[in-house]
Amino acid sequence: MRNTTAGPLQTAVRGVPLLAAVLACGVLLLPAAPRAWAQEAEPAAGDAIDASVKDATAATSVAQPEVSYLEWVLDAMGWHYTLIFLAISFALVALFVMNLLAAKRENVVPSTLVEGFEQHLAAKQYQEAYDLAKADESFLGQILSAGLSRVSIGYNEAIEAMQEAGEEENLRMEQRLGYLALIGTISPMIGLLGTVEGMVDSFMVIANTNTGAPDPQELAKGISRALFTTLVGLYLAIPALTAYHLLRNRVSRLVLEVGIVSEGLMRRFRKSNEKV
Repeated sequence: MRNTTAGPLQTAVRGVPLLAAVLACGVLLLPAAPRAWAQEAEPAAGDAIDASVKDATAATSVAQPEVSYLEWVLDAMGWHYTLIFLAISFALVALFVMNLLAAKRENVVPSTLVEGFEQHLAAKQYQEAYDLAKADESFLGQILSAGLSRVSIGYNEAIEAMQEAGEEENLRMEQRLGYLALIGTISPMIGLLGTVEGMVDSFMVIANTNTGAPDPQELAKGISRALFTTLVGLYLAIPALTAYHLLRNRVSRLVLEVGIVSEGLMRRFRKSNEKV
C-alpha cells in the first residue's frame, strides 16, 4: 500500500532551502538600502549648504560695495593730510621746474653773451661790452658787468668785484635749491606725524572696547592712516632729495665754468695793467 502522507512532507522539506535562500537575500539587501538613501541625501544637503553660503556671500557683497584705491587713500589720510600733501606736491613740481630752467647752461653761461663780449673787447668798445653784460640777466652777465664797473680802478679790484657778484649769485641759486631739500626733509616728518596719530587712534579703539574684540574696521582706519601718510611722505621726499642733489651738482659745475670763462675774458685787462 502506498504511503499517501509522504508526498506533502517531501514537498515541504524541499521548499525549506528555497525559503532560507530568500530570507538570506533579504537580510543582505536591507543594509544597502539605507546606505543608498544616505548617499542620495548627502549631495542634497551639500547643495543646500553651498546655496546658503552663496546667498550669504551675495548679501555681503551687496551690503559692502567695493571702494577704489584712491578713495581708500583719501578716506584714510583725512582732508587735512590730503591738503598738506597736495600743497607740498605742487610746490615740489614748481620748484623742480624753476631750478631746472635756472640750471640750464644757456641761462648761466650764454654763448651769445660770450661771443658779443669778446667782439666788443677786441674792438675796444668797453662801454658797449659793459652795456651788453649789464643787460644780460644771466650769472655770467652779472659777474662781467661787476668786473667792468671796477676795472678802471685796477685789475685786482675788478676780480674782487667779480668774486663778490659770483658769491651773491651762487648763494641765490643755492637758496632756491634749498627749498627742494626742505621738502625732502619735512615730508617724511609729516608722514611720521600721521603714523603716530593713526596708531593712537587704533589704540584708543582698543581701549574703549569694554567687552569682546574691537571693531576691525575701526582699527583698520587708524592703521591705514599710519601707513598711507608715511607712504605719501616718502613718495614726496625721495624725488625731492634726488632732484636737489642732482641739480646742486649741476649748479656747482656751471659756477666753476662761469669763473673760468669770466677770468678768461677779463685777462686782457691784466696785461694792460702790467704794461702800465
